Amino acid sequence: MPRSATLIVKMGIRFVLMVNKQGQTRLAQYYEYLTIEERRALEGEIVRKCLARNEQQCSFVEHRNYKIVYRRYASLFFLVGVDNDENELAILEFIHLLVETMDRHFGNVCELDIMFHLEKAHFMLEEMVMNGCIVETSKSNILTPIQLMDKTS
Repeated sequence: MPRSATLIVKMGIRFVLMVNKQGQTRLAQYYEYLTIEERRALEGEIVRKCLARNEQQCSFVEHRNYKIVYRRYASLFFLVGVDNDENELAILEFIHLLVETMDRHFGNVCELDIMFHLEKAHFMLEEMVMNGCIVETSKSNILTPIQLMDKTS
């Protein structure tokens, strides 16, 4: 590759949010730099937009330069902001995999599990996504390091 050529790395996932039915953010992971004020404003806009939709509407919303893919599980909304050309169904599968992985570890994951074990929830997400790209989809590979940490503590 010539020196003048620049390597452009395309990021698919821009952020992952877990929000309760009241709109309170329980987990936020960003894969691009945004200031605290920008994050707060973005989360507020997206959460209001997604929570106002009914169950008959699709789970995809365009907002600013993002495509928001979301899904509700019990009292938690899982929202993923992606690039506009990202595959929505693949992201829905990713959300489902994340929930199944958390279910396997916590046993029917709920809002309190996220609140009281925030570091484990972040760790699971970090095992699955690196720099906005999904890098791991095996539940056992995701949970093995967490189980090892649990054994040593």
